Amino acid sequence: MSLHPADPARLNALMRPGTLQLAALPPLSIYVHLPWCLRKCPYCDFNSHEAAQGVELTRAEAYLAALRADLDAALPLIWGRPIVSVFIGGGTPSLFSPAQIDQLLSDLRARLPLEPGAEITLEANPGTFEKDRFRGYREAGVTRLSVGVQSFDDSRLQALGRVHSAEQAKAALREAADCFERFNLDLMYALPGQSLSDLSAELDQALSFNPPHLSVYHLTIEPNTRFALNPPVLPDADLASEMLDLITARTAGQGLERYEVSAYAQDGQRCVHNLNYWAFGDYLGIGAGAHSKLSFPHRVLRQVRWREPKTYMEQAAQGAAVSNEHEVARNELPFEFALNALRLKDGVETQLFLERTGLPLSSIAQAREQGVSRGLLVDDPARLQASPRGFDFLSDLQELFLA
Repeated sequence: MSLHPADPARLNALMRPGTLQLAALPPLSIYVHLPWCLRKCPYCDFNSHEAAQGVELTRAEAYLAALRADLDAALPLIWGRPIVSVFIGGGTPSLFSPAQIDQLLSDLRARLPLEPGAEITLEANPGTFEKDRFRGYREAGVTRLSVGVQSFDDSRLQALGRVHSAEQAKAALREAADCFERFNLDLMYALPGQSLSDLSAELDQALSFNPPHLSVYHLTIEPNTRFALNPPVLPDADLASEMLDLITARTAGQGLERYEVSAYAQDGQRCVHNLNYWAFGDYLGIGAGAHSKLSFPHRVLRQVRWREPKTYMEQAAQGAAVSNEHEVARNELPFEFALNALRLKDGVETQLFLERTGLPLSSIAQAREQGVSRGLLVDDPARLQASPRGFDFLSDLQELFLA
């Protein structure tokens, strides 16, 4: 069967009766992947490709055309469903000009019913920062900026392969705060040679900008990265744990609540797009290597787009941007749900499992019983929520839901 979304046989197959019973479809988000960056960071395992001189006009226009074709082909799968959020990630989306982002958002709005006040996030790198560039994104319709600072220490920025300096990061954050009511600051910890006092100084700098939202990520060595070939010496597990305790305490002191494993936010500033991921909502991903999760009354579908940008653009022009897809097996859904929902500090209502998977609670009864008995889950039949211990040993808790 063809993977083309408009193929009647394929659409009929997706709508046929099955073993799942979803009473209603979950909220739907859009993810747009812009795959180029100025330089590939040695820790990065995302689908990003170097464009050392930036993305020239002809390539940017060709890519925007491919995104339009990709979206046009995907529309039959999501007809009539309102969009709660848009996230433009990468790569480095801020390599695209405000005019190009304006064109992208116009293309989305022309084809999709965005909810009033839908959150629209753009990832930005301080290395692409220019005066008034962020304001241009705001005028194009971006409502939330995510600034990838990672560190305020020049030597550590160099070790991480970042193309910006600490001063550029500070200038970018000042501009973000001036242009956006909602912005995120990305920071990394457990960096090579980093001490607890070093991290404290980093937090001083980060919190001085009063960020409404802070994402803090533990540096990990991922396969197929330059760090995997030549790994640096990182802080040990005990020191990394002390660092996380310091982050949580310092952020709480400034009114930032930890609401997810790596996310801290002021009241009303949580990331709508990521909340939809963690609550096992749906998302259509367009762009090179983008992933999708789409629900139908009797099944859940996962898709992946062609990864290499040139191949993606060629295939998207033919209405064939999807390289592969599969229906999530019934016995895999409990783990997929837990993998996301248990990342939330407050967990989710048990009812959400029924709504988002179409499965009965009996399918997770054994996992819940084991989680409670081991002190990893809160003993509350109305919620799926990690205990403080379970939040510290999240992988152990999530594994209980494996088929």
